[in-house]
Amino acid sequence: MEQYKQEFIEFMVKSDVLRFGEFTLKSGRKSPFFMNAGLYVTGEQLTKLGEYYAKAIHDNYGDDFDVLFGPAYKGIPLSVATVMAYHKLYGKEIRYCSNRKEAKDHGDAGILLGSPIKDGDRVVIIEDVTTSGKSIEETFPIIKAQGDVEIKGLMVSLNRMERGKGEKSALVEITEKYGFPANAIVSMSDVVEHLYNKECNGKVVIDDKIKADIDEYYKQYGAVNN
Repeated sequence: MEQYKQEFIEFMVKSDVLRFGEFTLKSGRKSPFFMNAGLYVTGEQLTKLGEYYAKAIHDNYGDDFDVLFGPAYKGIPLSVATVMAYHKLYGKEIRYCSNRKEAKDHGDAGILLGSPIKDGDRVVIIEDVTTSGKSIEETFPIIKAQGDVEIKGLMVSLNRMERGKGEKSALVEITEKYGFPANAIVSMSDVVEHLYNKECNGKVVIDDKIKADIDEYYKQYGAVNN
């Protein structure tokens, strides 16, 4: 596992963004882990987060894109932090763009926030995590409506590796439905591999009990294809 991925796993735990215990998800599933990217709130956290995303995007998609699109609302700070980090790390100007939940009819009118998207633009979509692909259903037509645009791929922070709408993971379902790759900085298998019986932030966060709970969860909800 690359060094930055190991660091990112520990960063999620230290930022209290990735937690272990018992959580009820929107889907009603009882999960032994939960990730809330809304808890990245400080300048230092957002700086580091942008750098981890930038490294993962560069690893998966290179420099072959023009716009980073972050769906409202959580995608807005993610896209801003990441384009700043991308410029710092790789010296390339990437424009950020997001959507509004409701189009404005005055001032800076329209559905988009940030850079316009135009014919010929190559776009990478950035999100925190996806379990059902619902936000992509909303985002995809907005991006494609802007013109002759190529979507290079999606980057999320964590692949939960559980079933989406069918038997496959949400990331695999997105790729099959929309035809572009969907990747994550790390997967839950990476997290377990790195943290199992290892001290992080002053304690062991994945001990034998949590590991058994995670294994049981995947027996019930694990995706056929991750």
